[in-house]
Amino acid sequence: MAVAMPPASINHMSDNPLVSVIIPTFNRSSMVVEAVESVLAQTYPELEIMVIDDGSTDDTRERLLAYGPQIIFISNSKNQGVSAARNLGICQSRGSYVALLDSDDLWLPEKVERQLDFFLKHPNALICQTEEIWIRRGKRVNPRQKHRKYSGYIFPQCLPLCIVSPSAVMIKRELFEQVGLFDEQLPACEDYDLWLRIATHEPIFLVDEPLITKRGGHEDQLSRTVLFLDRYRIQSLCKLLREAELSPVQRQQTVDELKKKARIFCNGCRKRGKSAEAEQVERMVAVVTERPGG
Repeated sequence: MAVAMPPASINHMSDNPLVSVIIPTFNRSSMVVEAVESVLAQTYPELEIMVIDDGSTDDTRERLLAYGPQIIFISNSKNQGVSAARNLGICQSRGSYVALLDSDDLWLPEKVERQLDFFLKHPNALICQTEEIWIRRGKRVNPRQKHRKYSGYIFPQCLPLCIVSPSAVMIKRELFEQVGLFDEQLPACEDYDLWLRIATHEPIFLVDEPLITKRGGHEDQLSRTVLFLDRYRIQSLCKLLREAELSPVQRQQTVDELKKKARIFCNGCRKRGKSAEAEQVERMVAVVTERPGG
């Protein structure tokens, strides 16, 4: 997948890292500093830390440049979206393993060490994630049952909603070469899209230990209403049916989930007076579900 390389200013680290950490950020200067500090506090210290400032207009640049050679700082001239920022970091990083961290989340100190230990014990694994602690508006909350994480071949569990957290994953670089990078055309659910592409053929393992703090409830989060998110989940499922090599069982599971989401979405659109959008989605779904095998 081609990734545009915008003008960037870079401060380089000098070692040869095993793990590259990719942190995209946009106008979150205080939060991204806390995210960086949680990476610097890791018990496994030999990391390449790449922070991609995606066109921030606050003091993000000044606060990150203060870290000097401890991080690689990439500053985009304009905002291009989280997928483009992550993809730029992945393409310019050097580690055999890639770990993602959203700028509003935090790692517990042993996160990297625990995942590297998992890969050492499971050399054929290409991706794993950890459990997480949820903080909403400053208070700890318990995830709902639908957000439960699974381990192994989890394609069916990935269809309803995103149960893999970007901040919790560590990925062998070769996996990106197999499935591609984040879809830069999706303004939301780009992670849902990538995990589905991976889960069609590869197990996604779980290190069953809460090793990240996932912070939510702030105003600038991309996560919005279920209706908003399902618009892009529907788009992802349509793309999956068009482009992925699915088994007959996976194809039927995808079609069933797509029709369910489309029915709910279109009913919601019509209640809000958006009949044209509902009809557009219905046509899009019909094209991929009425083809042979769909």
